[in-house]
Order: sequence, then structure tokens, then C-alpha cells
Amino acid sequence: MISVTLLTGFLGSGKTTLLQRLLTDPGMARAAVLINEFGEVGLDHHLLDRIDDNVVLMKSGCICCTVRGEVADALMNLQSLRTRGEIDFDRVVIETTGLADPYPVLQTLRAHPVLRSHFENGGVLTTVDAVNAARQVEHRAEAVRQIAAADRIILTKTDLAQEAEIPALRATLSRINPSARVVTGSDATDAIVGRLDPSLPPLPDETEPDGHHRHHHNLNEDLGVVTFSMTIEERVDWTDFGIWLTLLLHRHGDRIFRFKGILAIEGEDRPVAVHGVQHLVHAPVHMEHWPDGPRVSRLVFILEGLDPEQIRRSFSAFMGLKQVKAVA
Repeated sequence: MISVTLLTGFLGSGKTTLLQRLLTDPGMARAAVLINEFGEVGLDHHLLDRIDDNVVLMKSGCICCTVRGEVADALMNLQSLRTRGEIDFDRVVIETTGLADPYPVLQTLRAHPVLRSHFENGGVLTTVDAVNAARQVEHRAEAVRQIAAADRIILTKTDLAQEAEIPALRATLSRINPSARVVTGSDATDAIVGRLDPSLPPLPDETEPDGHHRHHHNLNEDLGVVTFSMTIEERVDWTDFGIWLTLLLHRHGDRIFRFKGILAIEGEDRPVAVHGVQHLVHAPVHMEHWPDGPRVSRLVFILEGLDPEQIRRSFSAFMGLKQVKAVA
């Protein structure tokens, strides 16, 4: 399976600059790169030092539902060339436009009957401009969605930003997506070359001495985003959880930017990692070891316009949990 990394970020956040530097790394020597540009005339590809048969430029504009076919066609073409021995690559990086919603590309990888046999989700990297991000997340929903979908957030232009403003920006990013790791541009190479693993979510530690089922949520009314987490001490029935999640996403998937979790399943010694974006649910992964800390189930949701208390109540009722403690 070929890993596909999605490189996204708002306009001017430094995606192409980052990609230009990454392509000089020996670990990227066999990478195929898909560049999606807005408008009829492509420019970004001229900024890259390395342009060869493994670099494909898509010029139809923003990656969204209307161009799912083009993404699929580009990947299918790469796979055909690879099968015939005309090119060789061991990973794919898709650079989106600054106005792209990452979800349709992820959905294409998951749902396409051919692609899902050859390609797998290698994670979402989102570049965030440290100078302009505060204003962008306040006024542009696209920027918020890109941050919410990220497995890693690459903080760029930190040398141009006021040092005193960086902690506040990191706090904002954490409110939007508490499960994403934030690194600076200089540390971004390992995020791609080392391959992201979306099955190992860094979840917040909310352990309390009394245990049981807990939840926490953080509402940012200016952004319209709720980060909501639950900790469940009781073992979880896998079938019940699957049905509950399916119903939840069927009803509210468009407003669930992201969810991640580590579950303690009945009858399983190892934890099970779950991960999804909107209606898209990736295959669960049996982790080799428990993370440090209590062996409890933990779930994190990033929501838009949904009441966390409603989700908590439905989960508790569906799973048959009696003791529920809410912590705001």
C-alpha cells in the first residue's frame, strides 16, 4: 500500500515553500507529488526545483467534490505508470489549494473501489501562517476546517511573528484541534518522510481520581468550533460502539470535523485506535501497546454547531453506562 499524505493550509501559509524544501530530503527521492492549483494557469509548480515525471499538476482549481474524479484519475495514472515500470515511487504527497476542504480527497482514497486497494491515508499536514493565522481562523471557515482535519500542524513564518503572540496562537490551534501535534516548519520533514500515523492520536489527559465516564469540552463561539472529549473507564462493547458511531455520523457527519480515540474493548487486551473525518471512518487499528497512563477509553471530537452534551447523553444511553460525570 502506498501512503498518501495530504499537504493543506490556507492561502499564503507556506505549503509550496515547505514542499520545495522537503523534496530535497533523501527520504523524498521516490515521492510522487500532485499539485492542485486554482485557475487555468499554474504557477506553484514553477517554484519547485524538482519537476519530473513524478510531479503531476492539476489545474482545475480547488480540490472539492466536483474534482474528486480528477484526483482519482491522477492517482490511477500514477499507479498505472508504476505498474508498467515507467516510474517508481514509494509515497504520494498531494498539495491542495489554499481554499480546499481536505475531506473529499480523504473520501476518494477510502471509497474509490480501485484506489483503496493500492493507496492508504498517510495523514493530513496543515501549514499555519504564524503571522496571519489569528485573523484567518476568525474570518475564514476554510482555515478552520483545514486545521481541524490535521494530524500535524506545521507552524510557518515564526521568525516573522511577534514572539509574544505564538503561545496564544498555539492555544487557539489546540482549541480547534486538540489531538494534532504542532511543529515548526524546521521540524516538518520527519512529519512527512517519517510518515504520519493517524492511528496513534495524542489525546488529552483528563484522568481524575474517581474514574468513570468523564467528558470535557471547550466552546469557542467566535470560531463556531467545539472540541469535546470523553473518558470512559468501563470497557466498551465494540458492536454497540460501531452502531452508535454509524448512526451519529449518518445524522451529523457534516458537522463533525474530526474524531479520534483509543478504546478499551471488552475481550481485548490491546487498545483499539479509531479515527475519522466527517462521514469518513478509517479502519480501526489494534495498537501494540497501551499509552502511558490509565487503560481507559478516550474519545476526542471536533464539532461545528453541535451540542456536546447531546452527544454525551446519546453515547451513555446507547452504551448502557449508568455513571456519568460531566466536567466543563
